[in-house]
Amino acid sequence: AYCIYTATMALYEKPVVSVSQGIRMMFYLMTPNETSFAQNDEVPEYVQQATPFFVGMILLELFVSWAKNGWLVIRINDGVTSVSAGMLSMIPKLFVRSLELCSYIYVWDSYRLLELPWDSPWTWWLAFLGVDFGYYWLHRFSHEVNIMWAAHQVHHSSEDYNLSTALRQSLTQQCTSWVFYLPMALAIPPSVFAVHIQFNLLYQFWIHTELVSNLGPVELIMNTPSHHRVHHDTGRNPYCIDKNYGGTLIIWDRLFGTFAPEGEKVLYGLTHPINSFELLWVQFHHYLYIWDSFWNTPGVTNKLSVVFKGPGWTPGKPRLGLHEDLPEITGKEIPHNPAWPAALQAYVFTHFIVLMGIYNEIVATKADLSQITFLMTTGFILLTLTSLGFLIDQRPNAAMLESVRCCVFLAFHRLGHVKTMVLALAVPTEVFFLLSVVYWGLKTLCILAGNEKKHQ
Repeated sequence: AYCIYTATMALYEKPVVSVSQGIRMMFYLMTPNETSFAQNDEVPEYVQQATPFFVGMILLELFVSWAKNGWLVIRINDGVTSVSAGMLSMIPKLFVRSLELCSYIYVWDSYRLLELPWDSPWTWWLAFLGVDFGYYWLHRFSHEVNIMWAAHQVHHSSEDYNLSTALRQSLTQQCTSWVFYLPMALAIPPSVFAVHIQFNLLYQFWIHTELVSNLGPVELIMNTPSHHRVHHDTGRNPYCIDKNYGGTLIIWDRLFGTFAPEGEKVLYGLTHPINSFELLWVQFHHYLYIWDSFWNTPGVTNKLSVVFKGPGWTPGKPRLGLHEDLPEITGKEIPHNPAWPAALQAYVFTHFIVLMGIYNEIVATKADLSQITFLMTTGFILLTLTSLGFLIDQRPNAAMLESVRCCVFLAFHRLGHVKTMVLALAVPTEVFFLLSVVYWGLKTLCILAGNEKKHQ
């Protein structure tokens, strides 16, 4: 993780965090003095620079779980899907500023009522509370409004609960999240908001673990792994449904009646499991469900209710539906984990590590890349995330798609549109992809030949 840190930080043009700052920012322990900036452009890209710390903490969780329980907490299929979703959610921010920040700056420039000093600790702490309060309502609406749940369900789709689950983020959630922070723009400078919107997200990473139990008095104020495990419950415990929405603080849940303490062991995932690791399906399947429900539900009012009432609503039901309508959970359910060969697991994991290097390279050097190279690389990233999902799900057309993907890499790499982080590994990587092309190409021919025989 330290090697990844030094390689990553050397590539950033904006101010970079030290190792000490990096560890502290993951727990919201940075001080106002070291995180106050006059201009928004001066704010470090904390989330992007957190990559080495994500990796380090995931490795630590794996080691502790192995030492404590004798098994690893992350399955390759689920972990790859979660991290893939995190990468996908960050791709739009490679092209433009986030909607949250763009809209905030617009309101600040056009409608602010007063201008609080950017270098005041009081402004810093007010922004801390304001961002977390806005996140509480964003999070709550994301569970209570179906069209917003369509985005947020991505984060709940994992049936595991570990640090990789924290990275399973939605591509589309920022389409609505920006609204909840706009009142702050009437007084708090964008540079202060830009700091806290990142720290609020980073803090929520470490609470996605089963290795940390109750933290005593801390549980009264702060959001903790214990509180957040309750939030991820599928419905085994009905009192846990739609509870503990807080980001950094749990006080909002206590104030607004949405708090529940941890009790029985939680069963994670969605109430209606999707049983797939294919990234695009994970991201967009609920939008398709809303579309079908919209057209199949009679009456204009009911159609609008499908979109804007709760995910469990149907005509004649309360706004959020009825808990008794949820599928019965016995506690004997096991996560979706279809058998797949160890060799295929090693193959997917290896290619995913290569992809992470390519992704980190484009994030760190995007300012120096030509437009065509930037587009080609992001296109390859999207193709890879899709293809690896097909392989994990073992779809019939996975072999053809993977052979095409490997050919695309070889072409793009030769043309300089795709680069690996470690130059010395360029040739071995090409050899690895060439062998992959041969294997999947032959497999594709066998599949096509078998299909032709069936038709005869």
